[in-house]
Amino acid sequence: MNLFEPRSYRSQFNTERFSGFEISYLETDLWIGVDAGSFQPEIKELALAKIKSLRNKLDEYINAEPFFKKSLKSFHPTEIAPSEAIEMAVAAEKAGIGPMSAVAGLFAREIGEEIIQNFSVNELVIENGGDIFALLNKELVLSIFAGESILSERIGLVIPAEKSKLGICTSAGTVGPSLSYGKADAVVVVCEDILLADAYATAFGNKVKTPNDIEKVIKQSEKYPEILSMLIICEDQIGIRGEYEMRILK
Repeated sequence: MNLFEPRSYRSQFNTERFSGFEISYLETDLWIGVDAGSFQPEIKELALAKIKSLRNKLDEYINAEPFFKKSLKSFHPTEIAPSEAIEMAVAAEKAGIGPMSAVAGLFAREIGEEIIQNFSVNELVIENGGDIFALLNKELVLSIFAGESILSERIGLVIPAEKSKLGICTSAGTVGPSLSYGKADAVVVVCEDILLADAYATAFGNKVKTPNDIEKVIKQSEKYPEILSMLIICEDQIGIRGEYEMRILK
């Protein structure tokens, strides 16, 4: 049984700037990029060990409290919950959805932090199904994959190097295996906290049913100052707000 969908967009990643590799375990499928000068083969072993450890911790907790995984609305873990599950629940509650909405962001961050703590790296990108944990020391233009939209990979979001760590998360109603009640081809949310970015991307993605919803959803996102930037693509329409500029790629 193949648990992984082809990640065709990964062929666009900058292999000159980053030494990258893919790593997978059960449903987790990551692309990890490290600046070429900092790459060490041992990073792969460390990353896989961390994925397994985190997965086992969450599985053990979910076995004891299964509604954590099933809930599609705010959920308050009991005292048996590990700190990672509590963080997921807190982020998801701010977005008004279930805690598993932040799981991809959690894995990306935890593996990223493990690498940063154990290796001296100048730049790092962890991509987990469209959710990115990034440590950058220069500008990065992020190409937006938006499925069958005519705008897919033709729009770039310019991520500056001024922030130490960022979460850049994408939700789509037309692409990928993740649960979404919307029809957006891409809803991208940037926050300093990747768990918030992940949860908000899902929550706002649920609200985009047609291109006519873009302006309304962009306006709603302005209530959340922790959202540094948001970009929505639905069919042939686009909306953007926040700190970062958009760039036409081709």
